[in-house]
Amino acid sequence: MDTPPPPAPHSTATPALHAQGLRKRYGTRVAVDDVSLQVAPGELLALLGPNGAGKSSTIAMLCGLTPADGGQVRVGGIDLAQDSAACKHRIGLVTQDLALFEDLTTHENLAVFGALYGLKGAALKTRAAQVLQAVGLADRGRDKPATFSGGMKRRLHIACALLHSPSVLLLDEPTAGVDPQSRNAIFDTLLQLKAAGMALVYTTHYMEEAERLADRIVIIDGGRVAAQGTLAELVRQLPATHRLDVLIDSGPALDEAAALQAQHRCLQGLVQQAQAGVRSATLHEGRWQLQLDDLTTGSAAVLQAVAGAGWRVRSLASGRASLEDVFLQLTGRQLRD
Repeated sequence: MDTPPPPAPHSTATPALHAQGLRKRYGTRVAVDDVSLQVAPGELLALLGPNGAGKSSTIAMLCGLTPADGGQVRVGGIDLAQDSAACKHRIGLVTQDLALFEDLTTHENLAVFGALYGLKGAALKTRAAQVLQAVGLADRGRDKPATFSGGMKRRLHIACALLHSPSVLLLDEPTAGVDPQSRNAIFDTLLQLKAAGMALVYTTHYMEEAERLADRIVIIDGGRVAAQGTLAELVRQLPATHRLDVLIDSGPALDEAAALQAQHRCLQGLVQQAQAGVRSATLHEGRWQLQLDDLTTGSAAVLQAVAGAGWRVRSLASGRASLEDVFLQLTGRQLRD
């Protein structure tokens, strides 16, 4: 796929997008509380958080859809509150809910979005061809989105947001409900845009997407920034850098409640043994999840404890700590609705 022409260049000294101290309250509920972030040209920033963490409210303030109760947003050095029109011309927005006209053709959809930014005639035709090529829909200009798959609609949605050549692209869960092929096509498009100098902010629930795409990650919980940095910087905040997942068969001698209590005691004992190098250990849905200083010595101590209790290991998985480990460490395991 071809890449659209890069946005107008910005000085590397000026962030493409800079937000400082954003706050938003809905009645008595604080949705966003002192959120600050910045994105440079050619950088992709992932915005992660549980349901209700404040991600969508933050995106709405970054693009000017929702006025902030406090704080400041600057786009290419321009204050959003002072010149919203200039800032909005520099921002492309891909909302979580599709904003397409199902019974208009692809070209007609692009014409509607282009008109919002003053694009018409030959300039609109040229730009429409470029963005459709970028998202892999160059041959579907005369077709209606009503006939498209979910993934194709998502890609057209991104094309509409790119039509006016923004320097900043905000994407709120752009791969929700898409097939693997379209998902990879979206990834390819975003990486090409980033290479061309565009700044991107990407919210997602999929940790592997953030690990694959993001240069830096901001984790939001309860409306506040819990942590931010590169993946390597975030992983270094964990108690240990290796993980071990163990599924135990404690045998028929104990009932389920007693078996769980025995496993909890065993895990506590492993953490208390300094020489074992087990930094933390939890029992989640019957599976041991441990963080270790050293995989070799830590695994040996765990397996020795299992054998000493007369249990058997059903399955064993190990690896380096991941973004999911960081996320759960910061936000907890409790389900958010």
